Amino acid sequence: MNELTTYTPIGREPDEHAIRQQFTAAKGWENQYRLIIQLGKLLPALPTEWQQEEFRLKGCESQAWLKGEQSEDGRWHFACDSDARIVRGLIVIVLAALNHRSTEAIQAFDVDGYFAELGLEKHLSPSRGNGLRAIVQGIVALATA
Repeated sequence: MNELTTYTPIGREPDEHAIRQQFTAAKGWENQYRLIIQLGKLLPALPTEWQQEEFRLKGCESQAWLKGEQSEDGRWHFACDSDARIVRGLIVIVLAALNHRSTEAIQAFDVDGYFAELGLEKHLSPSRGNGLRAIVQGIVALATA
């Protein structure tokens, strides 16, 4: 069994449907921003041995790391962390959509539509938006390598 197959970074992870519902219920950007911070608190720190240059995400202004492995059933399992609170919340949002899925499901998922529905791109600073895209690109790169 792979390391990440049994590593469940959030315990009972929300899926993209739960994230959509939470964003709909959190009316207005201030409440949604607070939600992102709260989601980030669900994400435990990565083990120290995974917080190294080999796993560092490029394109994030903050420090961020991503580790991914494919299990025997073809699903990808990801662990990700950052030193920034808002990025940690964004990681949870991305993992809700892409973690524990097949390569095909990761490639087929409409990430841009998901982010647009949540209103992330229009409210995030350009550097945070770049970091958000870097997380997704890192996952896609691992899953399609």
